[in-house]
Amino acid sequence: MVEEMSDWTPIAREYDPLKAGSIDGTDTRPHDSGIERAMLASYHTNKKVTGDPECTLFVARLNPKTNDSALRKAFSQFGEVKRTRLIEDLVTGFSKCYAFVEFEDERSAQRGYKDGNKMFIDGNEIFVDYECERTLRGWIPRRLGGGFGGRKESGQLRFGGRDRPFRKPIVLPKGGGDFRRKFNDDKSYFDKNKRFRTNDGGYDRRRY
Repeated sequence: MVEEMSDWTPIAREYDPLKAGSIDGTDTRPHDSGIERAMLASYHTNKKVTGDPECTLFVARLNPKTNDSALRKAFSQFGEVKRTRLIEDLVTGFSKCYAFVEFEDERSAQRGYKDGNKMFIDGNEIFVDYECERTLRGWIPRRLGGGFGGRKESGQLRFGGRDRPFRKPIVLPKGGGDFRRKFNDDKSYFDKNKRFRTNDGGYDRRRY
């Protein structure tokens, strides 16, 4: 039974791989190997990264051809850009299609976060969020099974971030109630709510 959480928020306040793997942040068991790997990982912030994390934005879904100059030009409309850091593959030197943009002050970073998300650079609609590595306690990166987001429904989805915020947990009536009994005795409730139906006309308990 899911109990009401008074401190629930759609965006994670600190990073927990188990919660990030749950659509509503209430899972108690890992459901994929990535979550298990993240829970066992011992990750430390890259000490080579410099700059003010509170003034730094994470920018993803870039065009492979986008360079630092294009990034600086696009984000300078929100304030003075101190530096940009386009992440490249160490072997090939090609862009990994994400970068970090640091502003001179937090107010500019806030404007970039608010207005820069989903703007277009070199024909690509970009994704903008605050840097998590140095600002979110317990952060585990995507390569270790953590992170946020994920665009493939059949792939490794992580929740609690801007791209895929947590859904508010369903609160059952006081006294609990047997879901199985409700499912069997009150199918009219499910008939009226299409989100519980499957393509073959059946019912999916997991959607409840």
